[in-house]
Amino acid sequence: MTADFSVLIQQAIDVSRHAYAPYSSYPVGAALLALDGTIYTGCNVENAAYPAGICAERTALVKAISVGVRQFTAIVVATKNGGAPCGVCRQMLYEFAPDLKVLIVNFAGELRLETSLHALLPHGFGPDELHK
Repeated sequence: MTADFSVLIQQAIDVSRHAYAPYSSYPVGAALLALDGTIYTGCNVENAAYPAGICAERTALVKAISVGVRQFTAIVVATKNGGAPCGVCRQMLYEFAPDLKVLIVNFAGELRLETSLHALLPHGFGPDELHK
């Protein structure tokens, strides 16, 4: 890791314990770092009507957006096996932070992947594309 993301990693792991994942048994925690240094956390919340659930990454993003924060520098995603964000989460994050640093860790805090949102969503479609 190029910077110390230990607090972000721990917060992502901690918030995963609040996940509501009775259907998949796959809790996820996310910690999104705003440009001003504030950390917004989120966990996945499943629903019996499967499409009604929300991922941890989008929960953290929506929490930040709901208080007016729109600039982000990094996100840590924590799962039991180091799973990457889904396509919907990648797209939602791209809307606000196409240059986002993405760290994927397991629940032991081991870094599984350090990458960028651009690498996870090459040729992403964002607001600028609508004005071309």
